[in-house]
Amino acid sequence: MRFPAFFRLTGLLLAVAVALPFSFAGTSAVRAASEIKIIVNNQAITSVDIARRVAFLKLQRAGGNLGQKAREQLTDEALKYQEAARIRALVSDAQVEAAFERFAKSNNMSSKQLTQVLNQAGVTPKHFKNFIRIQMSWPRVVQAVSRSSGGSMSTQDLVTKMLERGDNKASTTEYILQQVIFVVPDSKRSRSVLNARKREAEQLRGRIQGCDSAASAITGLRDVSLRQLGRIMQPQLPPEWKPLIEKAKAGSATSTRITDRGVEFIILCSAETVSDDKAAEMVFRAENEEAGESEAGKKHLSYLRKRAVIANK
Repeated sequence: MRFPAFFRLTGLLLAVAVALPFSFAGTSAVRAASEIKIIVNNQAITSVDIARRVAFLKLQRAGGNLGQKAREQLTDEALKYQEAARIRALVSDAQVEAAFERFAKSNNMSSKQLTQVLNQAGVTPKHFKNFIRIQMSWPRVVQAVSRSSGGSMSTQDLVTKMLERGDNKASTTEYILQQVIFVVPDSKRSRSVLNARKREAEQLRGRIQGCDSAASAITGLRDVSLRQLGRIMQPQLPPEWKPLIEKAKAGSATSTRITDRGVEFIILCSAETVSDDKAAEMVFRAENEEAGESEAGKKHLSYLRKRAVIANK
């Protein structure tokens, strides 16, 4: 399991979560013939792509020139996708599907119902999932670029910047975590096998009494691994695990999740509130990323734009 430091899918999609139950009625599906309207480094963006993004913007109740906004967003997303693919930072299909299911659940819908809503709105699940993939992958690109360039702001600089704008030094929760994985190989990945492994995982998590006993608890179990995740601060929690970890108590385990590796759950060894420079850094970076204010991200996207061959028709 990866722990991206600055990305929360829920925050980025919150406007859509509010709008979806109310805004799709009467929006016709996209039926126009597809024509190439933009080419971004040999990647075509069609009139249908733009129409679907306009429909998506309507779901978010966006104002202004939606056609122009759609063109700009899709151009940027093409650059982001290409860069994420180049450095092998794209999230997997399984992660996208899991995010889609979580989004449906957060709107009190099944995946099937969300699919129907998106189709009726003219967005389509495929367009929405492409959007999810890019939103989840881009922070990985930004982090990789920041690490390689050594140009990221230091912890002390971030804390100083916070204090200068009048903020108190932030506090956050620091977790010590272990991860239990009931492995299911791709060759054996079927609904019946996953359900059986999920039952095994549920039985084990019910017996967990803290991290000290976890190693002995899995002894003798088939294809079960235990990983020491170490110290993780709250802003670093991945979106798929964050609500489960925050709900669990120290010494207990989260509920189980089916992932691309099998069936997993997290054990909370401890959870403590911390307030120091490192906590301030994590909170400040997370807040900036949520608000779309990552200077590193903007700078790298601008760099990609300057190097790109973009043709508008």
